Amino acid sequence: MKKIFLLLFVIVSIPAFSQHLTSLQYSMGFGTGDLGDFIGKPSFRGFTLDYRKLVQPNVGVGIDAGWNVFYSEKGYDVYTIENLSYSGKQYRYNNQIPVLFAVDYYMNYDEAVTPFAGLGLGTMYSRRNTDMGQYTLEEEAWHFAIRPELGILYDMNEGVSFSVTGKYYYGFEAGDLPSQGYFALNFGFVFKR
Repeated sequence: MKKIFLLLFVIVSIPAFSQHLTSLQYSMGFGTGDLGDFIGKPSFRGFTLDYRKLVQPNVGVGIDAGWNVFYSEKGYDVYTIENLSYSGKQYRYNNQIPVLFAVDYYMNYDEAVTPFAGLGLGTMYSRRNTDMGQYTLEEEAWHFAIRPELGILYDMNEGVSFSVTGKYYYGFEAGDLPSQGYFALNFGFVFKR
């Protein structure tokens, strides 16, 4: 994981002749499908790091990476996992780490308010932990993932914009886990150079 973030930092730091957009955002996640059934609470622990290079005046290509941690605590009860029954409190965690190649289309890019839409394809690492007392059941998988996105950029000055984006991450069934999906609402800043 450290290697992925190092690679992202190097890509963002490479100087070039066209416009570059680097975004750091706070991310709130809302689980859907199997993830929503496993943990019904929203995630308020998340962030995304996006990079886009404008290859045309309204089209940006780049990379999208993030991390959302979902958590819930279940009351004292008897829980059956596979063919075993346990009694106690359950603590449930689910980490979602998407890394995607992305393409965005910016409408009216030179305006103060710029709506945009995007699509990402790549992978999403999921790790699900169920803790009860001294026991932990861990499941993990690397999913093929797709991510549509809608957002708005609001120019604060020539080099910085405020962004609000909605992203839906969907990771197809892989390994021990069924498909994983969540909606992310992101707020952050976009640095233009």
